[in-house]
Amino acid sequence: MKIAVIGSGAMGSLFGAYLGSGGHQVTLVDVWAEHVEAVNKGGLTIEEQDGPRTFRVPAVTNPGSLGPQDLVIIFVKSYHTARSIENALNLFGKETLVLTLQNGLGNAEVIAGMAGGVAVLAGTTSHGATVLGPGRVRHAGAGETVIGLISGKTDRMEEIASEFTRCGLETRVTGNIAGLLWGKLLVNVGINALTAICGVTNGRLVEMENTLKLMKMLLEEGEAVARALGVDLPYTEVFEKVKSVAAATGANRSSMLQDMDRGRPTEIDYINGAVVREGLKAGVPAPCNRFVTLLVKALEEKNRK
Repeated sequence: MKIAVIGSGAMGSLFGAYLGSGGHQVTLVDVWAEHVEAVNKGGLTIEEQDGPRTFRVPAVTNPGSLGPQDLVIIFVKSYHTARSIENALNLFGKETLVLTLQNGLGNAEVIAGMAGGVAVLAGTTSHGATVLGPGRVRHAGAGETVIGLISGKTDRMEEIASEFTRCGLETRVTGNIAGLLWGKLLVNVGINALTAICGVTNGRLVEMENTLKLMKMLLEEGEAVARALGVDLPYTEVFEKVKSVAAATGANRSSMLQDMDRGRPTEIDYINGAVVREGLKAGVPAPCNRFVTLLVKALEEKNRK
């Protein structure tokens, strides 16, 4: 397959490297010029648990020179989705599939509205990866990837899952992608903003009485919104599930905390902010999530100034 990976930071680079090593014609697309230059010059080095591996995969900062692809994978930050799709419309042909593995809600709908009627898949992945520098990524842990159809029609989902698995990215298809995306969202709702506000790792959240209280309040609102919308969540005890995820990833600094540390915009509008927006549609208030959203945005503004 011809595959373009838009947003080739840690996770995009990891997926691109594995799919390229499996024989697919992969191109990494990213605006980080130093990373693109390093990948083209010396290869993409993935630090695995058993040592480094170097992959040869081409990278570009501008996808304008590429033709229609069989598969386009989107990994950009949610607030860059629309612009990234606008700059890459040449990648979408009649048979192109688009797969978003981004955080938050709403990305698939933006893509479907801009990409000319192509079939849009969405999914979640349990792989963990961190950028170490230009051309270097640490693969922190492997896990399952699950995908499902959001819009359009295709009979290629099982083929995509099979090829991902063959290339070392264990993948399966689900018929409940909405539930899976909401399940992932609620994990982020309960963890990311609190780590960013408090400046702590995931594990500290379950060690402090008041962060646990806040986590429960945020999750109760999120779960109420999901159930009002008729979402079939993948687990029943949401609070217990999110606590277990926080504990299991105890040493991790969430992506929102990393963004805050670096003075970059966060994805708060697409996580806790999404609960607020979806709550308005469902007639379910979410004042705690609204407060946390505004607080994170206030901290972003402080950092910018």
